[in-house]
Amino acid sequence: MTENKITVERSVNATSDAVFEVLTNPENHARLDGSGFVRSDEKSDRIESVGDMFTMNMSGDHMNGDYQSDNHVTGFETNKLVSWKTAPAGTEPPGWEWVWELISEGSETTLVRLTYDWSKVTDPDILKKISFPLIHEDQLKDSLVRLDEAVTGS
Repeated sequence: MTENKITVERSVNATSDAVFEVLTNPENHARLDGSGFVRSDEKSDRIESVGDMFTMNMSGDHMNGDYQSDNHVTGFETNKLVSWKTAPAGTEPPGWEWVWELISEGSETTLVRLTYDWSKVTDPDILKKISFPLIHEDQLKDSLVRLDEAVTGS
């Protein structure tokens, strides 16, 4: 962990296209979420390019219960990268970003690197309201375990 981001990684016994297929379908995100905040997808389409947006139904004390988040896709490279900045529904992203990098380690193994980056959060009101990191390393590692299970079926 650096001062403003946490990165975790895990090798998954699956091809990068199989991992990418799971990650780019927002319907899968609730079962991948190790934080417990994501409840369900709000009928979003598959992520296909930078500029796409998908909406998630969420719940957390930091937002006083149930809320929705709009996720603005900031990075997309087929079978290699998908990233997005999250914002309360109807607002512009305040600066935190989720980055999923996929690195092929052979024909049937993919190194998955997940980064939670809040380095661009500068709004003093948000910094007062949210004590970063909101998500911790063990929760990110749990997301990778969940991804592994979703992709491999084990």
